[in-house]
Amino acid sequence: MTRVIFVGRRVSDASSRSHRVTRVPSVTRMSRRIEEPASGRFPDLPPYDDGPWVHDGAWAGEARSAVGCAVLFVGLLLLFDAESGRLTALRALLWTALACLLFAVLLPTRVSACEGVLVCRGLLGQRSVRTDRLVAVRRSDGVAQRLVLRDDLGGRVEFDPRILVANPPLWRLLDEGARVSAAGGSLVCGTAELRRLSERLDRETAWTVFRISGLE
Repeated sequence: MTRVIFVGRRVSDASSRSHRVTRVPSVTRMSRRIEEPASGRFPDLPPYDDGPWVHDGAWAGEARSAVGCAVLFVGLLLLFDAESGRLTALRALLWTALACLLFAVLLPTRVSACEGVLVCRGLLGQRSVRTDRLVAVRRSDGVAQRLVLRDDLGGRVEFDPRILVANPPLWRLLDEGARVSAAGGSLVCGTAELRRLSERLDRETAWTVFRISGLE
């Protein structure tokens, strides 16, 4: 009888340990899914098309221009081949592929933001950063200037800084998040770049006011 009780106790202990072992990984996986920076998802955010989000107002027009340029490009090439009698299925496929490549180059990144988050969407997906947890802000100089933001979760986005100049509400959300990052001590590189952007935005705003009022 004593042996049976002992075995039952061991089985009970083993089953309780197995329950503990199976519960811990599930919690860890759930935490990893929530905090995974590569996913670009934040569970506490409002829906993407909800009111708190601010979008680049010029993106729709630039996207239509990219479509128009690509269609005009392929149309002219096909018309030229048809007039010269050299139009074939292979050449038509080639011109269509080149037009798609042109569209991909001309299509701008769509920048959106809400409180604490900035999202960049393109043809290959989206990237996002926590603007209230930034660690670096820098500008990459080259043929096309890009503003690069990184946060402490590993998120990274880059986009044309002129988007912020053309959309003051986007800049205001980024500036507020950057101030929170600086106050929290996470932003160690980029305060000078943000100050230059602020000064540029002030100049553009003053120039716009002068132009509208006729004082230029």
